[in-house]
Amino acid sequence: MRWLTEESIEHIALGAAVLGTGGGGDPYLGKLMALEAIKTYGPIKLLSIEELADDALIVPLSMMGSPTIGVEKIPSIEELVAPLEKIEETLGQKAAALMPIEVGGVNSLVPVLAAAAKGLPLVDADAMGRAFPESQMVTFYLDGHSADPTVLADEKGNTVVITPKDGHWGEKLARAITVQMGGSSTVCDYALPGSVVKKSAIPGTLTKSEEIGRLLLHKSGDGTHPIKRLLAFLNGYKLLTGKLTDIQRTLTGGFTRGICEVEGIHDDAGRVVTLHFQNEQLLATEGEKPLAITPDLIAILDVETGQPITTEGLRYGTRVTVIAFPCDPKWRTKKGIETAGPRYFGYPVEYEPVEKLQEGGGK
Repeated sequence: MRWLTEESIEHIALGAAVLGTGGGGDPYLGKLMALEAIKTYGPIKLLSIEELADDALIVPLSMMGSPTIGVEKIPSIEELVAPLEKIEETLGQKAAALMPIEVGGVNSLVPVLAAAAKGLPLVDADAMGRAFPESQMVTFYLDGHSADPTVLADEKGNTVVITPKDGHWGEKLARAITVQMGGSSTVCDYALPGSVVKKSAIPGTLTKSEEIGRLLLHKSGDGTHPIKRLLAFLNGYKLLTGKLTDIQRTLTGGFTRGICEVEGIHDDAGRVVTLHFQNEQLLATEGEKPLAITPDLIAILDVETGQPITTEGLRYGTRVTVIAFPCDPKWRTKKGIETAGPRYFGYPVEYEPVEKLQEGGGK
């Protein structure tokens, strides 16, 4: 057990933006809200999954909807606590701890606010090891666990309890309700006992985010560029350094979808990489050749500082470095690829690990 401090939050927000691969909501907003919560309620206790009691109720808490809407429709403490209180009422059991459902973007920090307000600890784990756009894309679903009940809340005071038959139905129903709620909502789903979380969640991901943020915010003694240090930490690959020359976004079905193009500069002059996203960056191609494919992670970083840029933060002319790095092994299973691989999103390629695609170069 340790305590999350204001410095921890600063680091986690930055690291979560890298693992968010462009989605998961704006971590800057999450940081501001989490810092205010700590000032108001005090530091948050962070538990490792090994410290959870087997019969303890662990509740993930997150926001659902388009990041484009999320930056303008910021939730209150009341909206964040509402689905937690309703799921406790529905299950007839109080939560022993909260956890992020995904470690990317604002959703890494949303549970901090609710944990602070309710005096609950937070679990150092999540169910993606990154961010994904759909709610069934979690290790709990891969391991056969139910999203029933799923509770949503909005800023108007509405709460909705649904009892989906599986994770895919949970996503369909919750997404439709979220659209009716104005394009974003707060959600509790996959409330599970500690015994299940120990086996199914991806451990230590808040700490991993914190380490990434510390690495990007603080200079190394030998002056090594932060992107180079990040690639070493994540076993990642540089795909391209260049300038954003085209960005196309649409808001459909509660998602931000689109592509952006990066024209190479310096050593990469003459190359063009296209990034395809649905909230998160999911595919990087150069012509017809894939460079990195979901569920592996693709991030866009400021070329000078290494700071990550979210999907809604992409701007024409920005100088960036595009990187990719391996996903958690749970996503490379047959069910993991079926759930969050390229075919699921409609991309006409087969999944290949990024280390195979980048064999012999880029690192």
